[in-house]
Amino acid sequence: MAELDTRFKGGPSESPGLLLWRTTMRWQRVMTAALAPLDLTHVQFVLLASAMWLGRDGEPPNQVQLAAQAGTEVKMTSDVVARLEAKGLIAREADPRDSRAKVIRVTPTGAAAAKRAIVAVEAADAAFFEAVDEARLVGLLQRLAGEIR
Repeated sequence: MAELDTRFKGGPSESPGLLLWRTTMRWQRVMTAALAPLDLTHVQFVLLASAMWLGRDGEPPNQVQLAAQAGTEVKMTSDVVARLEAKGLIAREADPRDSRAKVIRVTPTGAAAAKRAIVAVEAADAAFFEAVDEARLVGLLQRLAGEIR
């Protein structure tokens, strides 16, 4: 069998990329389980909570702003927003400033669902990350995400 040429002599367990992948996959399973009783996928939760956050001052976001906040692709955001609209959690309306755009308003049902989901996600996060110094981890993740230098 051919030997792999890698800088990780101890094998995959020393690869930060693979460890980040495994951690992310494990964390996503935890999020999926936390959100399943609320009939939300993780991406639906992220977009619903982001729409609520962006619209907190009464100025609803458009789909492009929502995608930027969530870090999602605009087309996928539009597809997921359509599913949230079908569930009655958000409403899309023509943007009065741009006839090509739609603004996203979280409905009262959506706001209640988002609040329940935030509680579930934050509890799952707290349990998942309890073994590490969360403040240090957040700083490291912000650096890795390119948000701070």
